Amino acid sequence: MKNFTYVRANSIEDAVSRATSDRQAMFIAGGTNLVDRLKVFLDEPSQLVDVSRLEMKQIERTNTGSLKIGALVTNTALANHIEVRRNYPLLSRAVLAGASQQIRNMATVGGNLMQRTRCPYYYDTAFPCNKRQQNTGCPATTGMNRTHAILGASESCVATNPSDMSVALAAIDAVVEVEGVQGKREIPLIDFHRLPGNNPERDTNLEPGELITAVILPPLSFSQSGVYLKLRDRASYAFALVSVATALEVAGDKIKTARVALGGVAHKPWRAMEAEEFLIGKAANKSNFEQAAEIALQDAQPLAHNGFKVELSKRAIRRALAVSAQGGGLA
Repeated sequence: MKNFTYVRANSIEDAVSRATSDRQAMFIAGGTNLVDRLKVFLDEPSQLVDVSRLEMKQIERTNTGSLKIGALVTNTALANHIEVRRNYPLLSRAVLAGASQQIRNMATVGGNLMQRTRCPYYYDTAFPCNKRQQNTGCPATTGMNRTHAILGASESCVATNPSDMSVALAAIDAVVEVEGVQGKREIPLIDFHRLPGNNPERDTNLEPGELITAVILPPLSFSQSGVYLKLRDRASYAFALVSVATALEVAGDKIKTARVALGGVAHKPWRAMEAEEFLIGKAANKSNFEQAAEIALQDAQPLAHNGFKVELSKRAIRRALAVSAQGGGLA
């Protein structure tokens, strides 16, 4: 890695000020993804601003009934917190499905949201990559693309977002709280990450210098029905080929509310809103779950080596919805 300066921020305002005044500066907390990128010259910051000791480590109820999770809460603490396990079980399951215990002990909520794709062409600087340098090309479009996107991709980039946690957060209407030089603002999780379009180098809608300070989970009456189903090549420490987060509110024999989010299939956590809308007012049965799965994947555009993801996603959606309809649990 190249030389850089290191400074420990003494407040959120200090961190934001430093990152705003130096556009080549980067924030670091747990460093579980950033340090890997530094080692292979993917990131070459002029300065690392350490935010790991700031006061953003609480999990607490707000006066509106939401659960506010500080950006520096570790993945382990998040997954094991009694409020999360009781009221947002799919989030706990999603976090525990990611990485290893050692990494979860260091990785933070904010860092999880900011982790970058694990596309092998992005990591191998012998290849061109539009995420690293604009207008150089995307070799994954014609190369080995088994793990790449089938939804929302562009000619510029077919990489996928690697986060398990973000898929669960998308399904439960989470909001990301950030702070910049203009003050605080809130970004719905489904709008936090970006599709690649012509600017795949930008993963999020953060403005320069903005720092994630918290993630807010709204009170949801149906969140306990949540399911997180992750399909991968091996049982541990592997990124999702396809993942699904679902939750259903069933009143009588009709679906009142539905949530369906996918991971491993797009540049961002993918909320299948048309499938959700289809399910409203329908019976919670196999036929309707099958139709919802078809709707969720109707715009899929598989590449040469990842066509299997289309059927795999449909099957995962059907299974997860069936478990959610029974009250949730491990799928």
